[in-house]
Amino acid sequence: MAKTVIDLSNITKTYKMYSKNSDRLKEALGLSKKKLFSEFNALDDVSFSIAEGETVGIIGRNGSGKSTILKILTGVLNQTSGNVNVDGKISALLELGAGFNMEYTGIENIYLNATIMNVSKSEIESKMKDILEFADIGEHINQPVKTYSSGMFVRLAFAVAINVNPDILIVDEALAVGDTRFQLKCMDKFIEFMEAGKTVLFVSHDINAIKRFCNRTIWLNQGKLIMDGDTADVTDRYMDFLKSELSIEDYYARQDERIKSKKDAETKLLENIDIAEIDSINIIDEKGNVIQDIQHGANVKVRVGYYVGDESIENPVLGVAIRTIDNEYICGVNTLLDSMKISWKKGYNEVELNYSCFNLTGGEYYFDVALFDSTATVQIDYKTKIKTFIVNMDYIAEGIVVLNHTWKNVD
Repeated sequence: MAKTVIDLSNITKTYKMYSKNSDRLKEALGLSKKKLFSEFNALDDVSFSIAEGETVGIIGRNGSGKSTILKILTGVLNQTSGNVNVDGKISALLELGAGFNMEYTGIENIYLNATIMNVSKSEIESKMKDILEFADIGEHINQPVKTYSSGMFVRLAFAVAINVNPDILIVDEALAVGDTRFQLKCMDKFIEFMEAGKTVLFVSHDINAIKRFCNRTIWLNQGKLIMDGDTADVTDRYMDFLKSELSIEDYYARQDERIKSKKDAETKLLENIDIAEIDSINIIDEKGNVIQDIQHGANVKVRVGYYVGDESIENPVLGVAIRTIDNEYICGVNTLLDSMKISWKKGYNEVELNYSCFNLTGGEYYFDVALFDSTATVQIDYKTKIKTFIVNMDYIAEGIVVLNHTWKNVD
């Protein structure tokens, strides 16, 4: 089991809010015995832990507490209550260049930032060539940073932060800086960190980027942790919340009502099911997205949902077949042949079938799905053409399937 490198327990960050500056002064001087402020919780009892090597996304509206939690992790802010434990050296791409002295030269600011990040002089000197090459600002490195363009300033700040070999990298909307060529360099470095097994905390409003890089995502709203789990599940729920334009309380009240309505509908459905009934089939890509078309050679999953009304059936069998659009039988598999025992609890069940290297040639196909008795002879339910799909393929072969193959010359 991977070790925990970030552990936050019951973190709260409270700010005093004064309606007038004079009230703040009165309290500081002890001139008032009554409370002159209201309290605002930027974070409210937030807890989560992150294991070594994880890439975790953090999402939420502006003001949700994302930046506050990152500043607490990096020591810029102290929490009002709760415990923070960080095991490893952190490099944070938060407010790029926040630690720069505008009067210092670029070189002097590199050493200054190294000191702030507890990086030794010898270590930063060993990284100096990489930093200068990454920043690519030429002789300007010896000029005061107050003379830099915004692009030069950002490139130097990013180069310093990214080249100190941290154990934990925190990124806050910092990948979209500079020109396109520099963004490509930043992205390459970001991917290099992940492939090296570094721990990455990635904060972004770009949900597609979160889905692309993170397997796990944390959703914050008004200082509270709303969800922490699989990225596809969390981001889908978050986007649904944004589209609803409801408060978080009203949104979850509506979700509870939906769940209740779904349970009521399932109860009514089960009353009319004799043994079992196939409900749906979805095709899912490697990123967890539901897709309609399949790219030739891709790894895909087929998720079959079905309702069970009679739990007494022993060792039922699920079969999935693929046919061409003109009904030519391509391939049929079932759980009896593959020695797989399917879920059979009363109510809704799902089974997932994985296809590695889906190598049918381009064209239109469809799925048949069936539930059988234990011998795969008696049909409990059969749905034909339950899902039609297209396989997209370049012109690399002919026929129905592209068999794995290689060529070589024989002497």
